[in-house]
Amino acid sequence: MNYVISPLTQEDEPFLWQMLYEAAHMGEEDHLTLQDAMNHPDLAKYVKNWGLESDIGFVATLITSNQPVGAAWLRLLTSENKGYGYVDDQTPELAIAVLPEYRNQGIGTQLIHHLLAVAKAYYPSISLSIRSSNPALHLYQRFGWKIVDYSDKINRVGGTSFNMKIDFD
Repeated sequence: MNYVISPLTQEDEPFLWQMLYEAAHMGEEDHLTLQDAMNHPDLAKYVKNWGLESDIGFVATLITSNQPVGAAWLRLLTSENKGYGYVDDQTPELAIAVLPEYRNQGIGTQLIHHLLAVAKAYYPSISLSIRSSNPALHLYQRFGWKIVDYSDKINRVGGTSFNMKIDFD
């Protein structure tokens, strides 16, 4: 499969909403719609008004059809507007998703590679929130993310989630 990875722009916001929906696993456990994700205040903060000065992200697009299939992005959420993976006011949170039919083909890995290469110039670290059952846990660990001590919490669907953080020393 041939795809290209390019920086996200404000025009990509509609696709980011779809990716946020996928990243939050809303359909499979919550039985919610994309519109529900857009209206959920704790989720909407990751996408709403995409393109702020501190936003960084990449989109994977199929070369043959120009269809976006995945995205990874960072948003700096501060103590006044904490996200699920909040650790401090200098650390942006990662959100990433790939359309189900394109998963397990290396797209997410490549998106993270691109994001980390750029983010190092802007931020000292990156955090994320992950469900304990998410198979991507091992991917993040391979890149150097570590579980933040005492960050375990009960998530929206009653399972366990925790925060992870990667430092750029």
